[in-house]
Amino acid sequence: MENSTAAVSAIIENVEKVIIGKRKAVELVMVSLLSRGHVLIEDMPGVGKTSLISALAKSVDCTFKRIQFTPDIMPSDITGFSMYNQKTGDFEYHAGSVLSQFVLADEINRASPKTQSSLLEVMEENQVTVDSKVYKMPTPFIVFATQNPIEYLGTYQLPEAQLDRFFMKISLGYPEADEELDILKRYRASSPLEDLKTVISSEEIIAMQEEVPNIHMDPSISEYIVAISRATRNNKLLSLGASPRASICLYRAAQAYAYINGRDYCLPDDVYDLAAPVLSHRLTVSQEARLKKTSADSVIAEILNNTKAPVI
Repeated sequence: MENSTAAVSAIIENVEKVIIGKRKAVELVMVSLLSRGHVLIEDMPGVGKTSLISALAKSVDCTFKRIQFTPDIMPSDITGFSMYNQKTGDFEYHAGSVLSQFVLADEINRASPKTQSSLLEVMEENQVTVDSKVYKMPTPFIVFATQNPIEYLGTYQLPEAQLDRFFMKISLGYPEADEELDILKRYRASSPLEDLKTVISSEEIIAMQEEVPNIHMDPSISEYIVAISRATRNNKLLSLGASPRASICLYRAAQAYAYINGRDYCLPDDVYDLAAPVLSHRLTVSQEARLKKTSADSVIAEILNNTKAPVI
């Protein structure tokens, strides 16, 4: 456990050479990676969304592909396609951009719903099916997607089924004044991403992913997770509550969060801290509540305050 905690700390510190002052966001990305979950990053342009994923891929020594989602991109560009080879007389599979360990779907909401749906199978089952043939993804495999929350012209909102495939949604936010000054110093000549070194192998990440499910979860904390999820389904401010898949994700996230903090057991605080990033994008605020400027995060905060946490 001590070696694993040191390895996780080394990754986070390495990423922080590029992403300054956003340790919480980096930790959440690590939680998703160790939980084998996909991440949706929703934030303003220029705050470091792409740099964060690039730095993580370099730190972990994983293959990395960035796909710029545009209205004219086709599903076959993502999943790959079969082409007839006149020499052999057979159809040959040409791999798509998704065939990588780390995949960044940049500005995912700019692509058509048909192209967005091409990610559904690979995000759920870590495979793509082309012409009835199944092609497995390399491991570890994780999809990162970004979208801009303020641009609506020429975009296609992600449907609930697509959002539910994402393990969690995070945002980076603008840096503080002193952090932005530090950014200017580090980036004055070139990007520190260019000089970033690998600190851990992909095989070690896989080994850690296999250790995370062994983190002890007290039954009372499992009941706490279920109580939170059920409260979202009965809340008048929400027209769509958390699914059982959301409960599973919150359970696994709490285990991974305990793991990166060097514990072999979960605490109620792990669930409390992760409830918003794991659940918020899965909830749909009712029309009446939306008119009152009520957000999913505020509803989750109210539910957490009204749900009794177990005492361990």
